[in-house]
Amino acid sequence: MRSGGYQSGRNGEFNIAQENFSANDRSSGGSLAVVGIGPGGKEELTPLALSYLQQCTVIIGYKTYIDLVKSLIGEKKVVAYGMKEEQARALEAINLALSGERVVVISGGDAGVYGMSGVVLEALREKNISPRKINLTIIPGITSALKAASLLGSPLNHDFCLISLSDLLTPWEVIEKRLRHAALGDFAIALYNPQSHRRKKLRRAIEILLEYKNPATPVGIVREAGRLAEEIKLKTLAEITEEDADMRTVIIIGNSQSYFYENFIITPRGYKW
Repeated sequence: MRSGGYQSGRNGEFNIAQENFSANDRSSGGSLAVVGIGPGGKEELTPLALSYLQQCTVIIGYKTYIDLVKSLIGEKKVVAYGMKEEQARALEAINLALSGERVVVISGGDAGVYGMSGVVLEALREKNISPRKINLTIIPGITSALKAASLLGSPLNHDFCLISLSDLLTPWEVIEKRLRHAALGDFAIALYNPQSHRRKKLRRAIEILLEYKNPATPVGIVREAGRLAEEIKLKTLAEITEEDADMRTVIIIGNSQSYFYENFIITPRGYKW
């Protein structure tokens, strides 16, 4: 079994892994788990993710995500960060794990989809620290595209891709290229981070997609998926406006075979009826 911060037993409990590593990789005695907490509701947090939240000694994360799990973590030590402080979160988590703490870094949705697992691994590489030394474990969660898709019916029922419109870390020219190729390949597309109050890229993205896709292509727009302020809109590709989206919105655009059925979007697999 691969080593990690915790090992699961038949009774569902988790214990610190005890394995012999090489001298350079020997465990610090602490551990670090990067945990995807899903879209926000307790009922959509996996039992595995919940067990890590309950058994760690320190929780680190973006303040908004900390608030989502506050009722589940009791009096544990919490280190909250703001936006754009992902690297600081990762470095703090690694240092605490090296000091012997059982650390959880929480990540909205899935930890590996625009999440913290990559940041933590890159930080370990930059510091030349083996993941084994801190018993690194990555726990998946329900990502926003999947939650939004479930509310819309089955828009991602065939080949699809996820594209973030945020150009903070990815040049816009690269994003445009990905949009064109995804549309040319007739993928259903889930757009993350469609726009913020400073960054207005949604209109240009739709213009690019309309070069390849039918203006009547079904689109589902889901804001605050899985949270109290959840809002769902159904539109065609040509009808989308900048007012439809913010950073808490996922936009799912069907492929050439997708269609509306009552209040749902169906992307068929190709079964013959």
